[in-house]
Amino acid sequence: MRLKILKTKKDYLAALSRFEEIFQAKQGSLESDEADVLSVLIKGSEDKHYVIQAPDPLEAIKYRMEQQGLTKKDLSLILGFKSRVTDIFNKHRKLNLKMIRKLHDQLNIPLETLVKEY
Repeated sequence: MRLKILKTKKDYLAALSRFEEIFQAKQGSLESDEADVLSVLIKGSEDKHYVIQAPDPLEAIKYRMEQQGLTKKDLSLILGFKSRVTDIFNKHRKLNLKMIRKLHDQLNIPLETLVKEY
């Protein structure tokens, strides 16, 4: 494959196909070097064209609660009051800095997700 910047979806798919063919090439071979360059080109194209946005803060909280088997009562122990949790999920109250810090520290939700508008 002729190596070049991936400008179109066709270029991207061709590079991906070729990468899959030579992925397990012997280290130090020409195909291994080609795979290294293709991986950089593919990543650059994906970073540019397939951006994954941070989730909505409320969806991130719900997802983490589901992952850890937490209830709204458990969340109220983190945030202070059950009514506060209800207000947040009903979008009557926004997360404040203190809540964001607690959610980040105790549930490991990224700060950039928690500070996003919802």
